Amino acid sequence: ELTQSSGKKILIDHHPDPAAEFDLYFSVTETSSTAELIYDLINDIGTVEEITKPIADCIYVGIMTDTGSFSYACNYPETYEAVAQLVRSGVDCESIHRLVYDTYAESRIRLLGYCLSERMVVLDEFATAYIWLSIDDLNQFNFKPGDTEGVVNYALSIKGIVFAALFTEKKDKVRISFRSKGDFSVNEFAKTLYSGGGHRNASGGDSLLPLEETLLQFESVLPEYKDALRQTIKQMEYKS
Repeated sequence: ELTQSSGKKILIDHHPDPAAEFDLYFSVTETSSTAELIYDLINDIGTVEEITKPIADCIYVGIMTDTGSFSYACNYPETYEAVAQLVRSGVDCESIHRLVYDTYAESRIRLLGYCLSERMVVLDEFATAYIWLSIDDLNQFNFKPGDTEGVVNYALSIKGIVFAALFTEKKDKVRISFRSKGDFSVNEFAKTLYSGGGHRNASGGDSLLPLEETLLQFESVLPEYKDALRQTIKQMEYKS
């Protein structure tokens, strides 16, 4: 295992609170993605002109997917300067977007429709919406890993919602994905309640309770965050 290796350990990451078992760190939480950090490393050592198209494609995919197709965590000019150089290296942005997002199986699209019509709960009082899926639900739609990627964002896209969650039942736990808008930190929420973490606006965690109890627990703690959630709405309205 990595932790048992006697070699030098180097961490390249943009998540808060990086792990402690590394010898060298390249950690910048304000960067859009780890992929952009890799680009920055290449640029800093003066070899950016040597980036080949396959390398550029991989870096671009990392930046694109970690920013939700440039919809969050990307309000930095350096991100777009990096992308511009990647395009010069041969990246076809339209083709990559199509390959990543426009090749879904029919069963995945039907699962998405089921999530939105049958498994989404909207709690206007707390500016929160969540979606839940049981193991039976997943089996009904021939679930494959990755089929629920991005589903939580549909709940977050509702007007007036600043906090969203997706609860997916597994054999031994419930996997939870959190998303938020503005200054409401789902990283802290996940860390405090679900031994998780991630970014301020995109995070995850696990619950060892059964699915039904997990949902009840989630709803029961929302009153503690009501003021913060309402304040986030006010801040966003002010900025707009």
